[in-house]
Amino acid sequence: MLVSIDHGNYAIKTPNDSFVSGLSEHTTKPPMAEEILEYDGKFWTLSGQRLIYMRDKTYDDRYFILSLFAIAKEMERVRNCSTLEQIQLAVGLPPEHYGILKDKFANYFKRGFVQFVYKDRPHTVMINHVMVFPQAYAAVVPKSSLVVHTLRIFIIDVGGYTTDVLLLQNGKPDLQFCRSLEIGIITMNNEIIRKVGALHDMLISDEHITAVLQGEDGIILPDDVKMAVYEAAKQHANDILNRLRELQVDLRANPAVFIGGGSILLRPFFEASRLVAKADFVESPNANALGYEMLAKKQLSLRPTE
Repeated sequence: MLVSIDHGNYAIKTPNDSFVSGLSEHTTKPPMAEEILEYDGKFWTLSGQRLIYMRDKTYDDRYFILSLFAIAKEMERVRNCSTLEQIQLAVGLPPEHYGILKDKFANYFKRGFVQFVYKDRPHTVMINHVMVFPQAYAAVVPKSSLVVHTLRIFIIDVGGYTTDVLLLQNGKPDLQFCRSLEIGIITMNNEIIRKVGALHDMLISDEHITAVLQGEDGIILPDDVKMAVYEAAKQHANDILNRLRELQVDLRANPAVFIGGGSILLRPFFEASRLVAKADFVESPNANALGYEMLAKKQLSLRPTE
């Protein structure tokens, strides 16, 4: 069974699902929770409080536990899926970290037979093959028509903690030109929460910020707080574009494809900026996971049959 997972700093995504990259650990089974995963003598539940940013996600077992949740959710979607499954895993890394962490990240998941219980159902999985791909590039694979006939195009992935930029030349990634800037949506939200707390004596959350920027109904925040959120987000989008210019990424002279949930959230500001001449947007926040799946299927099809 092929499972592709995008290990975002803000959310874990598969082609079919998305959930916050947050975990709660319990020494005994929580009495009220429905979605419980038991592994290695501990009980885990998903949390709306995301993990702190980790450049190297192999530092401890938490991203492995999150991966087991993702695998279990994908197994639930498959009718008659066995509780004993051979898993081919497709994952990714930011382009700038790809060469350094690729092998370490792949080995992180290779643990032989792994036994866990999800929603009171026992599972045993064997992750027998791990494929690691560059983020950003993977996200445009399903939309290859946007890039394949373009001489130079920048892929800009505004994620949870980082904004990753990758240059494609004639549709092929140039891994000599890839950068990862620590200026994503989490850093924006943290600054907005700080400002609103200091200026308006009000504690807001990530969910408030997203709701304001998406224009959702039913938000009871005062208008001046909403305006403060909007203006801070606009400034953050400009900061991203200015940081890119410092890296010689001039979007007035080169087209861009924006991907990632952060890009969609900040899309009105990018489109209105004089620093962006031509931009396309990949709407799906699951784009990297979908791309990993497509790249993995192609790679597996080229493997010699045994």
